[in-house]
Amino acid sequence: MLKVTAKVLVCAVSMGLAGFANADEPIVIKFSHVVAEHTPKGQGALMFKKLAEERLPGKVKVEVYPNSSLFGDGKEMEALLLGDVQLIAPSLAKFEHYSKPIQIFDLPFLFDDMAAVDRFQKGPVGQELLTSMEDKGITGLGYWHNGLKQLSANKALHVPKDARGLKFRVQASAVLDEQFKALRANPRKMSFAEVYQGLQTGVVNGAENPYSNIYSQKLYEVQKYITESNHGLLDYMVITNTSFWNGLPEDVRTELANIMDEVTTEVNLHAEELNQRDKQSIIESGKSEIITLTKEQRDEWREQVKPVWKKFEKEIGPERIAAAEAANQQ
Repeated sequence: MLKVTAKVLVCAVSMGLAGFANADEPIVIKFSHVVAEHTPKGQGALMFKKLAEERLPGKVKVEVYPNSSLFGDGKEMEALLLGDVQLIAPSLAKFEHYSKPIQIFDLPFLFDDMAAVDRFQKGPVGQELLTSMEDKGITGLGYWHNGLKQLSANKALHVPKDARGLKFRVQASAVLDEQFKALRANPRKMSFAEVYQGLQTGVVNGAENPYSNIYSQKLYEVQKYITESNHGLLDYMVITNTSFWNGLPEDVRTELANIMDEVTTEVNLHAEELNQRDKQSIIESGKSEIITLTKEQRDEWREQVKPVWKKFEKEIGPERIAAAEAANQQ
């Protein structure tokens, strides 16, 4: 767990405000992320840059660093808190050390579809989670969809027992660890930038990703099978350093917030479309077979991992889980 000392926080405040010292110079906003520009997050970052510089000419300059080119998975949060970057969009699995309730998004088979995810995130519980880390110097600006995750492996996965003994790459998430342990598989933490090589060399045998990640990172080239499980969510929270954000001139902060809302709508509107297009590209490549589960098979997977909900119920809050389940019924 990252421990942020008082000294680091003071440093973050001073560095966050340093960019405002000269009113004649534009405020530089570095937006760092770990995926390809082709993905929903990559496209969203570029859209944010375009609109911010168009609507705040001379006031704001946005620099986008994709594909872990500035900071990787393990360093970007620390960089944000230190003021070395101003915007990042980590996957929701990255926040367990800052806000336990955000682990709700990692619970397997919680959401039936992306429409349910949208309803929950836009509702009171989802909005409350955006501001749940401000005492730690992190302000959430919005949720960006990447989509529902599929299981990939070099072995055909039809039923839960097929996953036994396999090594799956996971993000640093206690919930995802337990998800694979419930399948009697072996979770292996690995940064996103290392996944292709890890699969290629056999360090791990499988992974879980939306189609857009599988395609953009060419994971289908080193995975013989993709099981369309739609078992979990891989979304992002766009976050900023709270001191930086609150220190912005009010007119700039208001306009950037409006732009972020607009970009979020566009990213989320097109994320599923991109996933389906990339799924088709994978099919056409002929390099990976996509397995479609029957309803009975999917129910078997769900029952196998359902105990994970109970294990994290206290940390997340049963009322939040109930709100998420209710979003499926609307």
